[in-house]
Amino acid sequence: MQVKLLVDGGSMKPGPALSQKLGPMGIPINSVIQKVNDATKSFNGLKVPVELNIDASTKEFEVKVFSPPVSELLKKELGIEKGSGTQKKVKVANASIEQIISLAQTKMQNLLCKDIKSAVKTIAGTCVSLGILIENKPAAEIEKEIEEGKYDKEINQMITITPPEKKKELEEYFSKIKKEQDKIIQQEQAAKAAEEAAKATEAAATTAPAAATAASKPAEKTALAKK
Repeated sequence: MQVKLLVDGGSMKPGPALSQKLGPMGIPINSVIQKVNDATKSFNGLKVPVELNIDASTKEFEVKVFSPPVSELLKKELGIEKGSGTQKKVKVANASIEQIISLAQTKMQNLLCKDIKSAVKTIAGTCVSLGILIENKPAAEIEKEIEEGKYDKEINQMITITPPEKKKELEEYFSKIKKEQDKIIQQEQAAKAAEEAAKATEAAATTAPAAATAASKPAEKTALAKK
């Protein structure tokens, strides 16, 4: 029997889904968790695909660990918690081509790519969906440049170390981008708050006359009754 899981590297915890699958077979959950955590501790902080191969007759099991998804590797490499929910509008990091090549090398055996260049392009494609810049440019633009051969030298030579001065330049550029993004987001939030306040004021102005009219009707009935 095979059970596929996506766990937190080195810190898997008991859960009802796992208990429902293993409990009926008499497999000790704590032993499974301990073995999975030992096998994935090198991926601490990442989501890791794990496969349990279980022999129901002997209650023995084997843990097979796969490389984390590209998105998880990118987030760890660039020190971000999550990707952008609005990729075209908000960018979350600025990677170097060397970092992309390094990750492509790491994931090459798990990617359906014919060569390292295709793998690099695939990693760049994931950057598009996460809202990550590469070399100060939108990742989609870098994808085209990879295809055109602009980074063939770096890819063929498997250059995976970003020079310190280049890394600093990328960080400084992204710092400026982030400030601009934060400013725009604040302006949009302020505009939205003002719009909501205006709507609330308008609603209150509409409700007040109606409430006054409703309140006057009992008084009119009382006056008529007295007559």
